[in-house]
Amino acid sequence: MYSLKKQYEIADQCLKERLETVLPKVMEECGIECWLIACREYNEDPIMKFITPCHFPTARRLSIFVFYHKGDITRNISVSRPDPDLARFYEREYDVKSETQMEALTRVLRQLDPKNIAIDVSKQDYAYTDGLSHSLYEMFRKELPDDLTDRFVSADLLGIRYLETRTATELKYYPEVMKEAMEIIEAAFSDEVIRPGKTTCRDVMDFMEQMTNDKGLTLWFPATVDLQRQGGMLEEDTVIEKGDLLHCDFGIVYLNLCTDTQRLAYVARDNETDLPEELKQAMKRNNLFQDIVRSNMAKGLSGNETFKLSVEEGKKAGLRPFLYSHPCGLFGHSAGPTIGLWDNQSGEIPHGSLLIREDTSYALELSILEYLEMYRQDTYIFTEETVVYHDGKESFLAENRDRIKLLGVRQ
Repeated sequence: MYSLKKQYEIADQCLKERLETVLPKVMEECGIECWLIACREYNEDPIMKFITPCHFPTARRLSIFVFYHKGDITRNISVSRPDPDLARFYEREYDVKSETQMEALTRVLRQLDPKNIAIDVSKQDYAYTDGLSHSLYEMFRKELPDDLTDRFVSADLLGIRYLETRTATELKYYPEVMKEAMEIIEAAFSDEVIRPGKTTCRDVMDFMEQMTNDKGLTLWFPATVDLQRQGGMLEEDTVIEKGDLLHCDFGIVYLNLCTDTQRLAYVARDNETDLPEELKQAMKRNNLFQDIVRSNMAKGLSGNETFKLSVEEGKKAGLRPFLYSHPCGLFGHSAGPTIGLWDNQSGEIPHGSLLIREDTSYALELSILEYLEMYRQDTYIFTEETVVYHDGKESFLAENRDRIKLLGVRQ
């Protein structure tokens, strides 16, 4: 773990890259000349955290940011009260002594004279780009000239592209973020924590959450631990027994990046010194489906297209596949193409129409259903790995994706 000072330095370096390299590129790609983001303290736009430095964690009264890109001209402007941390990244265009904030904003927009002004009012049901409050929208409509508000367009695609694109520094440090998450999973799925006949699923979840807190990290969703045995899937206060197949779902936030990982562990019975062979084979078949999905996650394909190609190919390989992968980055369930949903395996999902792009990241989340004689029932083989799409291919951020950890066998 880095010191807090170092963490802030890394995050602010990512912000610098995001504003200087990512934003102009995606504005040009989306045909947007101006992006207007505004929010009040305690009611921040979801995107605000990723346009401001670490020492500016919330809006101050009313914070307004204007981004402009046209040709060779790029400007990042703060129409907000003076702040030394913002001054490192933004030009300030607001004299609190001589003009109102709306007068300053009008002056800036008049000077820029963009053909369009993107605002965070979603037309496609994207939460990330729906952060402009109703009252601020009404204020803009009332206090800005009509010829400027008539240029308002939705920032939907622009916001998605801005959030989903990984910077060079984020790609560099993402494996280290993943390493912190895997240390917690490895510690939780261990003989020191799990004592058959005594430890419950809830105990393991509590351990994971406490270790996350002790490391100074943040969970983006509560840790989940469940198990399968003859009779079905059980969780919460269920006591873990020998012969159980354990499953965890776990994600942290570190350096502004989220992880999302599912791993399996098996608690050996008294006469076992290795994983049952049918569990090994089931895991191999799950890995086969992972590879099928990765092979179909190609630049320019939509999430829905990737879903359909992958599931069809998985079924041809004799699998019973379920696919529900999603972008993972600045948010856990992040911006970008959805590739199936757990409760919607139709392959026709609105957010699935978005395209896979270079330098993006995902939770490769899926499962297969296998009949296991050891349990005399159909059993889910769940896996989820955080991956990045870079240089035209998907790469894993952690090792041992083909491993079911064996517990209860003393070496």
